[in-house]
Amino acid sequence: MKNGLNSILAFIPPSKEGELVLKEALYFQQTLGMRIFVLNVIRVPSLLFQKFQAKKMENLINVAKQNLKDFIKYVIQEEIPKNIILNFKSGDVVSTLINESKRGGYDFIIVDKSKSSFKGALHWIKIDKFISQSHCPVLTVNKDFPVREIKKIIIPIDISQSTKKRLLWATLFAKKFNSKIQIVSALNVNINEVKSLAFKNAEKIKHQLWDQGIECDVKILKVHKKEKHKAILEYIEEEKPELVIIRTHQEPIFSGNRIGKFVSEIVHGCKRPVFTVNY
Repeated sequence: MKNGLNSILAFIPPSKEGELVLKEALYFQQTLGMRIFVLNVIRVPSLLFQKFQAKKMENLINVAKQNLKDFIKYVIQEEIPKNIILNFKSGDVVSTLINESKRGGYDFIIVDKSKSSFKGALHWIKIDKFISQSHCPVLTVNKDFPVREIKKIIIPIDISQSTKKRLLWATLFAKKFNSKIQIVSALNVNINEVKSLAFKNAEKIKHQLWDQGIECDVKILKVHKKEKHKAILEYIEEEKPELVIIRTHQEPIFSGNRIGKFVSEIVHGCKRPVFTVNY
């Protein structure tokens, strides 16, 4: 989280499905009191076309810009206010999103993770690639499971990881949305959970949040032979929090194009918004 940005970027193709994503993005923008940049990316024709059909290329871009403007006005049912800014790019979507994050102008970026086939929808592999290479946090939302209030936030933790950035964001969200936070850790060793390092670390985090005036409790899951991500996803489905915050590089080994399995499973297995914080 960087002081002085106060801006969100939301990748939203102007379509019926994009309307649902925009409404979700506007909920976060309005509650957090930030500006929102609504991004659309069009596919670039071949260089040969651009060279010899420059006028057609210019018309193509102008039409796309107008379509995005009309789309936003249709969704919000009024003239576009100053805190909603149109951002229009051409090229590959994932590369564009990574470049936009690298510019450093946004607090976080919103993308839709629903399994959709509409034009502009991102495949889960591309979402993983973007999250792994993004220079700022990413909020993945599901257009089919909209959130209109955030009463509870779950933060899955790993005892080997730093939690500083997650706590900064958790504190901001909890205060803005008046939410309760629950720290969740999966324990796969057969010992008393109160004596475990996972519990002790989670308790430290809980008291740090208490000091900020935020309601917080701790849940240790006994996973035994079950994979940790499955246990946490089952618990999330049971508790139905409105937001999950997780660190991107949850595993010590990851590739440049993919986040670790644990994080990927949480992002795509959870129907609710997942906020990924890098490093």
